[in-house]
Amino acid sequence: MKWVSSIATDEDSHRAVETVIRSTRDQLGDRPPHLLLVFSSPAFTADARDILDRLRAELPATVVIGCSAAGVIGGGVEAEHTPALSLTAAHLPNVKLLPIYTDTQNLPDADAPPSAWRESIGIPDNRTPHVLLLADPFSARISELVHGLDFILPDQHILGGLASGAREPGGNVLFLNDQVFSEGAVAVGMEGDLRLDTIVAQGCRPIGDRLHISTCEGNVIHAINGKPPIDYLQSLSPTLNEYDRHLLQTALFIGIQMDALQGHPGHGDYLIRNIMGVDNRTAGLIIAEHVHEGQTVQFHLRDKLSSAHDLESMLNRAARDGVFDDGRGALLFSCLGRGEHLYGSPNHDSELLLKKAGDVPIGGFFCNGEIGPVADATYLHGYTSAFGIFSPGTRDVD
Repeated sequence: MKWVSSIATDEDSHRAVETVIRSTRDQLGDRPPHLLLVFSSPAFTADARDILDRLRAELPATVVIGCSAAGVIGGGVEAEHTPALSLTAAHLPNVKLLPIYTDTQNLPDADAPPSAWRESIGIPDNRTPHVLLLADPFSARISELVHGLDFILPDQHILGGLASGAREPGGNVLFLNDQVFSEGAVAVGMEGDLRLDTIVAQGCRPIGDRLHISTCEGNVIHAINGKPPIDYLQSLSPTLNEYDRHLLQTALFIGIQMDALQGHPGHGDYLIRNIMGVDNRTAGLIIAEHVHEGQTVQFHLRDKLSSAHDLESMLNRAARDGVFDDGRGALLFSCLGRGEHLYGSPNHDSELLLKKAGDVPIGGFFCNGEIGPVADATYLHGYTSAFGIFSPGTRDVD
């Protein structure tokens, strides 16, 4: 197994393609690439077909997958606000790859059997792959697709992100082998001699107490610990310092504990969700997730310090668990709201991963939504960095 990653920041797409091809060949040597992951700035969208054709001609691979992105990541560099092309290549001699395209418009009902989901998405009954998933945010029914993949692949990881950079439907591009799409979702299934570990850093820190949902309806929390959520927040505010009181007004989120048996939940144990508004009838909160009575929740704040601390904590946990011990490649799907916009300087998340994991090749892009697991289920996130670390599953054959 061999992973390599490169990036070009040329303004001319032809030179950018030449740069990444040359770098990829130099790094792979005589190993053929089996998988190419291509992420391209909006400046190159008009040249998408030419980029794909040249990559396939010069670097024949079993599967090519990618998308357009407002910021791209390659060779451990995060290129934002500039034309750029990143290419990550993997030599995977003992791995089976399954290319997938779906427009997501005819997905089965939620209560359909696994066979219906497999047929709709295009995953045969005898395949149980991990899935790298890229989708167009304007057209794809991404939440339904993710839940369907979880249903038929309960023991595998689903990881990826939504294409970014376009301001209207039809403006993004998705790559899959010799095709360029402007809607739907593309994916590649991966199984065999490969291990995929995921790290999802949601960038928040908890405030106040752990609370229990007393009454709720769908995505509206009417009462926590027997009182309206707004009443609790009003009582919490005077206990905070001035800085946190400001964040309470501008960067407040709610965390839902995903494992009810976890006695002392910490980083990574909550699903962080936006607070969308207030139910004026009950002083309840409307949140971006369906909940049920009895669930444990805790309010969270987000800023650059919280985000950095959360990511470092998640990476430290991964290091203790041995995730980086034999890591050969990494993908990073990061929110557009992170990067320089959040930290004030480039390459923050990539550099922190390199510090913890060593000199592992990193590719990826800045997303309009990130896809990754929390506890035992996969979700569509925001403001998140979702990492995939790839290692040999049973043995390494060069």
